Amino acid sequence: MDLSDVGTELIEAAQGVQDQTVELRRAIHADPELGLDLPRTQKKILDALDGLGLDITTGEALTSVVADLDTGKPGPTILLRGDMDALPLQEDLDVPWRSQNEQKMHACGHDAHVAMLLSAARLLTENKSELTGKIRFMFQPGEEGFHGAKYMIEEGVLDGGIDRAFAIHVFTQMRSGHLFSRGGPLMASADRFEITINGAGGHASMPHGCVDPVPAAASTVLGLHAMVGRTTPASEAAVLTVAHLQAGTTNNIIPHSAFMEGTIRTLNEDVRSTLHRNLVTVADHNAQAHNCSCNAEIIAGYPVTINNEDEVQRAASVAEQVVGEGSFHIMREAVMGAEDWSYVLNEVPGSMAFLGVCAPDLKPEEAAPNHSNLMTIDEDAMVQGVAMYTAMAMA
Repeated sequence: MDLSDVGTELIEAAQGVQDQTVELRRAIHADPELGLDLPRTQKKILDALDGLGLDITTGEALTSVVADLDTGKPGPTILLRGDMDALPLQEDLDVPWRSQNEQKMHACGHDAHVAMLLSAARLLTENKSELTGKIRFMFQPGEEGFHGAKYMIEEGVLDGGIDRAFAIHVFTQMRSGHLFSRGGPLMASADRFEITINGAGGHASMPHGCVDPVPAAASTVLGLHAMVGRTTPASEAAVLTVAHLQAGTTNNIIPHSAFMEGTIRTLNEDVRSTLHRNLVTVADHNAQAHNCSCNAEIIAGYPVTINNEDEVQRAASVAEQVVGEGSFHIMREAVMGAEDWSYVLNEVPGSMAFLGVCAPDLKPEEAAPNHSNLMTIDEDAMVQGVAMYTAMAMA
């Protein structure tokens, strides 16, 4: 289909359902849920899908929703995703639709993702006669650290063969209504590490009679940070941060152990593996140098999110034809945040694009970032998001 012939019509169609898009987004925003179990969010999605004639299944290990639009005509199967979960954060934004649930907030825009995908499903269903193949709508819980996409893959969201996949993620510090992406690594892997250094405690006035884990911990922190720059090529992006360090209870007791934890981020799976090995080596050797023992554990998180080059070019072409000339921007650098959309992109060709939602009265750098207690979006940009989801299924 030549989208240049219908681009304006798609934007107008998205504007035509904007009231419904905003209504659903605000309803989800006011009632955020965390993790893999989102029954109220799931019900809102199911209620909105009711009457569209889609083949709907729900998850068993998580409250996911998968809705299939089968045109009955041969063609590719296209997967579109919207993630559903919120963050454990107290909202401090004073709006009528603010979160009603303590320490829960849609501070990453997943409420907008669901609303945009639902409106795209509505538009595509209304134009089913003009489409070919199958479109699968993936409403996914548990993106914020709970591996929801992995669980949905295990439960069959990719079964039957997916030819290509596409997802949108809103970003407050990008120009509203514009799309941003890049081929190759788009977002980083994210792993957590925990290190416990074990010594032998005692009186702080007599360290010679103890095995003090505190100097070992201090040496380990410095060693880990130095290790990254000395074992990773300068051309590769890698971040290791010790974010939590704890030892002891008071001033005159040498503790028996010290604990630290942090994160590792990379844009290359080989670099990721190397840092995993080196972290254990540095921790073990620093502990031994201070006559301590060490337990180092790496808790694997999301893989690197790697966009398919051809699919990024497809998204760019679609955006230029539908959203408008100059609306799609190739990013020079990846983002060191992480995404479990990476699990899908490891299995099928696809891409993710960021949709700018910066408030129109602010410069992007002035906007409260994603994951902020003051994060908000320009809801007008959801029109472009709905049109983009719809067009990517038609392209």
